[in-house]
Amino acid sequence: MRLLLASIVLVVGAVYILADPPTKDDVVSELKKGGYILFLRHPQSNPDQADTDPLNLNNVKAQRHLTDAGRDQAKALGEAFKKLKIPVGKVLASKFYRTLETAKLLDLSEVEAIVDITEGGLVVSPKENQRRAAALCNLLGTVPLEGKNIVIASHKPNLQDAAGKEFGDLGEAEVVIFQPLGDSKFKFVARVASSAKWSEWAK
Repeated sequence: MRLLLASIVLVVGAVYILADPPTKDDVVSELKKGGYILFLRHPQSNPDQADTDPLNLNNVKAQRHLTDAGRDQAKALGEAFKKLKIPVGKVLASKFYRTLETAKLLDLSEVEAIVDITEGGLVVSPKENQRRAAALCNLLGTVPLEGKNIVIASHKPNLQDAAGKEFGDLGEAEVVIFQPLGDSKFKFVARVASSAKWSEWAK
């Protein structure tokens, strides 16, 4: 890929490749082959809502939710992946409802909600946050089934903890593509900032 140019920096098990903004030719042709992890931050959520009961994830009413626009973004992203013939073998989601809803609206594969990619923050212990970061590193480094990609619907803090502060500006609905290298190591490939870009590529 033309993306894989500049210097390599090793940080928290990741291999970062500095690159220009991705093009359709850079990204889609590689994803069609499978073998990549696509980390998706949930789409647009309601800024007037807060997670007021984060230790009880079954209390959906006490969580921040997707907006209607966010739901549309998730649907558009899933539709674009299908049109682009990007094979998805598995979709993993955080246990917060906004990420679980995102994963289901993608409609790409069966969805598995797991605590390892669920935002912990200040309501879990530092040790548990470290464990979740290590678990996400392991997922980002795990090679998918041949010819398939894995989608992870999660949160900005999780990726930042696992892959570095470089992702502290991760936007809602942004997709970060990683190539797994095994043994909790992975190579950053590209960032695609919006579902609109995927829809544009799918035309």
